[in-house]
Amino acid sequence: MAQVELVQRIARQVRDNVAQVIVGKEHVVELMLVALFCEGHVLLEDVPGIGKTTMAKSLARSLGADFQRIQFTPDLLPSDITGVSVYNRREDAFEFRPGPILAGVVLADEINRAGPRTQSALLEAMEERQVTVDGVTHALPYPFFLMATQNPVELEGTFPLPEAQMDRFLMLVALGYPNREEERSILHRFRNANPLVDLKPQLDNETIRQAVKICRDVYVSSAIEDYLLDFAAATRNDRAVELGLSPRGTLALFRTCQALAAVNGRDYVIPDDVKRMATVVVGHRLILNADARLRGQKSGEVLARILAALPVPVEELRPVDGGR
Repeated sequence: MAQVELVQRIARQVRDNVAQVIVGKEHVVELMLVALFCEGHVLLEDVPGIGKTTMAKSLARSLGADFQRIQFTPDLLPSDITGVSVYNRREDAFEFRPGPILAGVVLADEINRAGPRTQSALLEAMEERQVTVDGVTHALPYPFFLMATQNPVELEGTFPLPEAQMDRFLMLVALGYPNREEERSILHRFRNANPLVDLKPQLDNETIRQAVKICRDVYVSSAIEDYLLDFAAATRNDRAVELGLSPRGTLALFRTCQALAAVNGRDYVIPDDVKRMATVVVGHRLILNADARLRGQKSGEVLARILAALPVPVEELRPVDGGR
């Protein structure tokens, strides 16, 4: 239990640090930390000006990792992301000049303003944590945490992300508008200066590695495993779904539930963890059939219906004598 308390403590430190800049989005920061401790990537989706980029920069400063920002535009090339090999006349050899993707924390800003070919350049980096340029493979640093911001696809000048790339994002998170008092706090906080400048790092690489290991060891009972597997099967058999949750998606849901439990100071997973993570981990992976889309159904509505129909486990969920 003491190890889980370490994860809870450092998560609280990061949340409090980011809260110096971001108002009223503690739950979003918690989800970002869950993704970090699962060694996954996050897609932030919302309208422009809602604070997606500021959120990403605040978290990057809190992690104390090397940070790079890539502004995606229609003319962005894959080599602008991965890097290029340049001929060095003095050495009579080609040398690799790394692109911005070779950083600890990368912000892919407005990722869906670039074409599919450029977006696909991120696939190897996101999945294999490496890039290949001119046949030579270059490993990415640890941690490698990609935060991408995306505008709604209905806006002019945007391209939908390929399905394979959407599946590489551990979760899709929407920030949403602040309420009236939160927006008033934003006006006061940014009146004279940007508080982002004063943020101090709260974690180091070794602490992140330790947190990842602790999260992987969080206990998941057989009853919770069955609940999760029943949910995955239900997404594949639902009448509104053309393509349900993949095994990769099931594993992502499993690991995020472990990390969420640890961030909240528990060394075991409960059904509420599955319910909460399902909305952000599964929604962007489901493909609804044509009839459901014509009826205007959304993946969130389908997930809510599936979860409501599943019986919730009531068996003992805690580890017995500290074992699994």
